[in-house]
Amino acid sequence: MSVRVVSAHVRTRRGVLALTLSECQSYWVNRYGSDVLSGDWRRGRRPTSTPHAVSIGDVVEEVETGWCGAVTRTEKSGGVHVVVLEDRHGRTRTFPLGPGFLIDGAPVILTPPAAPARPAAPARTASGSVAVPGLRARVARGSRILVEGKHDAELVEKVWGDDLRIEGVVVEMLDGVDDLAAAIADFGPEPGRRLGILVDHLVPGTKEWRVVEEARSLRPYNAHTLILGHPYVDVWQSVRPERLGLSAWPEIPRGTPWKAGICRHLGWPHETVADIGIAWQRILSTVRTYADLEPTLLASIEELIDFVTAPHTGAAS
Repeated sequence: MSVRVVSAHVRTRRGVLALTLSECQSYWVNRYGSDVLSGDWRRGRRPTSTPHAVSIGDVVEEVETGWCGAVTRTEKSGGVHVVVLEDRHGRTRTFPLGPGFLIDGAPVILTPPAAPARPAAPARTASGSVAVPGLRARVARGSRILVEGKHDAELVEKVWGDDLRIEGVVVEMLDGVDDLAAAIADFGPEPGRRLGILVDHLVPGTKEWRVVEEARSLRPYNAHTLILGHPYVDVWQSVRPERLGLSAWPEIPRGTPWKAGICRHLGWPHETVADIGIAWQRILSTVRTYADLEPTLLASIEELIDFVTAPHTGAAS
């Protein structure tokens, strides 16, 4: 014979309750929940240690010995990072870094101090000089630098523009050196008003060489004039060929316009002046810093800048 329980008596603080089976089940679930292990039954558990990068002055207690003191230094001893704690009596003890410490009563794992951040490298201009952020351009000096044409001027501006603005040096175009002596006389160099000149293809025996030799002997201006150059047919060639994917600049047959020949070699349009201008902009866009230029040009430009900004006068060689 089977017996089916349809009610139960539950003793409470207020007496005995007569409950149906379903009410009995609901009573126990509401009282204890469906999971007897749920809730915060683990009260009193030990708190979790947290990592703490030790720093000088931290007051730390070593749990095992009860030693309490301020951190005076950390060091590496026998390949192990250790911390030195000084108590209020001036006594010191050394402990290995790691777990087993308290700070303000909270357990911590002492770790080596964070490495100091490296100072950021000073920003550089395209010429390699230290950049001066926020500095306004200086009022233009009386001294000038002359270059042969627009492409030379654009290259100098791209690499040395920041330096020249800070120094107050203006770069002007010559549009060729055929009448260089007249250009020098027209400027009239004198103390405090120097003239630096950059000449393309300055190689012994060339037309440019003869023109410059004549201009260098021009008195009384030669003491305040410095004429330098580079050996390249055009300033294009002062850009390192690797920037254009070349191992070397190509040889252009005599009688062929040099720039047009370069464009033809590179597979670029070269029939019009506009084509040549676009080609130069493509070349100029590959120049990011002085490192993209040949050393001979760099040396000449730097010397010219030094010459026109020098506070003293002196004869040019």
